[in-house]
Amino acid sequence: MPETIEKLRTVSVATLATALFKRGFRNQVIQDVHPVGAKGRNMVGPAFTLRYMPAREDRNTLAAFRNPEHPQRHAIETCPPGAVLVMDSRKDARAASAGDILITRLMTRGAEGVVTDGGFRDAMTIATLDIPAYHHRPSSPTNLTHNEAIDINVPIGCGDAPVFPGDIVVGDDDCVIVIPAHLADEIATEAVEMTAYEDFALEKVKAGETIIGLYPATKEENLERFAAWRKQNGR
Repeated sequence: MPETIEKLRTVSVATLATALFKRGFRNQVIQDVHPVGAKGRNMVGPAFTLRYMPAREDRNTLAAFRNPEHPQRHAIETCPPGAVLVMDSRKDARAASAGDILITRLMTRGAEGVVTDGGFRDAMTIATLDIPAYHHRPSSPTNLTHNEAIDINVPIGCGDAPVFPGDIVVGDDDCVIVIPAHLADEIATEAVEMTAYEDFALEKVKAGETIIGLYPATKEENLERFAAWRKQNGR
């Protein structure tokens, strides 16, 4: 798995989406989430999940946070190092999924990143932290306003994508995608190969060449040129 993780750090979410589409997977990109702040590197790690449900007023007062087993707080304190905390916030950014103090704690515990289909409060501060974070938009109200954290490390939906604990989550400066765990190794290997050819094709397009027969490679001569380019560039 460490080798797979490192491969996935070198490829784009777009390339991974194509590799998954070839296998019939159409809904693995988490919709309507964006980087809180661009990091210039990929977020890659197994999913650790938190599920929210609609809040009920008699259960969601500020006193709920005094409970050390409160699922939101407990998720922050138990998310394993190297994992990505993925939150099902019901695609509801009217209330925050977390704020800068919790995300800072997640960062200091060694988490790889954090994703919500809701919003973060203190987003400007979170953007400066050394941890990739993705949300729909900034949101100042406490999560108690509309959501109740109810369960940890169970299958969830985040931005219409199915997420199972242990699935591999990859985020770049555009999007976030979820790779089913049993496919991660082969998807990573194929994506590295695809990326090498895409780099070759982009170089040729910048030089003025047509995409016809080049992207995708439907002319054998382009595959031969790619092989020579790859050898020359150590790819």
